[in-house]
Amino acid sequence: MNEAIRPARNVELGASNEPFQNIHEFVRKARANLNQNAWDYIVGAAETETTMRRNRMALDEIAFRPRVLRNVAKVDASVELFGRKLRLPVMLAPVGALEIFDSTGAAAVVRGTGRFGAAHMLSSVSEPGLEKTAEAAPDALRIFQLYVRGDDAFVEDYAGRAVASGYAAFCLTVDTAHYSRRERDIAKRYVRESRLRSTGGDYQKGLEWRTVKLIKDKFKIPLVLKGIATAEDALIALDHGVEWIYVSNHGGRQLDHGRGAMQVLPEIVDAVKGRAKIMIDGGFCRGTDVVKAIAAGADIVGIGRLQCWALAAAGEAGVLRMLELLEDEVIRTLGLLGVTSFGELDKSYLHPAVPANLPGIFSAFPLLDIEPYRY
Repeated sequence: MNEAIRPARNVELGASNEPFQNIHEFVRKARANLNQNAWDYIVGAAETETTMRRNRMALDEIAFRPRVLRNVAKVDASVELFGRKLRLPVMLAPVGALEIFDSTGAAAVVRGTGRFGAAHMLSSVSEPGLEKTAEAAPDALRIFQLYVRGDDAFVEDYAGRAVASGYAAFCLTVDTAHYSRRERDIAKRYVRESRLRSTGGDYQKGLEWRTVKLIKDKFKIPLVLKGIATAEDALIALDHGVEWIYVSNHGGRQLDHGRGAMQVLPEIVDAVKGRAKIMIDGGFCRGTDVVKAIAAGADIVGIGRLQCWALAAAGEAGVLRMLELLEDEVIRTLGLLGVTSFGELDKSYLHPAVPANLPGIFSAFPLLDIEPYRY
């Protein structure tokens, strides 16, 4: 059977040999495995955590308009991106300090995504670093994301190393000019070791469009700008030849009281008009979430917190199993919408709706009985 349409292993009821049958089970296991500081790091957001909640609200404000009496016996959830075929239009988004959740850090994640057939974006502040992560899964679709912590030579060094290590694209994060107030940590007087080691923050504060031009002028690698939240900045990115616009609010972890990512997406799609590809992240953790984003005009969806829960729950195997379950949800959603591939999907399958649940970090998991707000 074609790998792109192969259903996830043992997702049917009764496959008791698999420890994870539902996506929310990763969250429960991760909570049992993580100490309070690591848990708060991944579930927390900036200040009032309003932006994080709006990410989920923006997804829950969208309902489906399914079509019926169509032959959906064979559903193919694969897409072609970066000159490669992916089983899902999914990328495990860049998360700093993945080694908090598993001792092998990003190496475990990229091996899992490589085995499955999805994309992985490596954060420049995750171990084991650019080269060693590439060595862990040389055949995986890998993208490198940079926080600017130095001058032009610093940026050029990382871009050159990314090219040499076979990364498919280079990503510049542009929404972290100032580090936000993560009040879960502040209330406990806790500072992560990686934050204590961090230097060069003034370079990120001084980041301007000239750095985008520098990268485009000197390197033949697709460039991604992560943190675009307005049509105005998307258009400037296009003027600079940027190939990928990454709609993101850092999972609600930077600017508080921002818009949900799915509220921003239509504005970006309308501005870009197909002249660049579009990534998005922010609260995505179910197959229905992925389908909504692609129907609304995104090309690939970033998975952030969910990858950390899967990694903390069961390492590389957890990442692989999470992607299998996500694929199963996506395939069933596409079939129930009356389409056999993402190519048949468009915004006519979406409709505004009133959310059925209060938005929150776990509102996509109604069977989960974990209190996220205690510390």
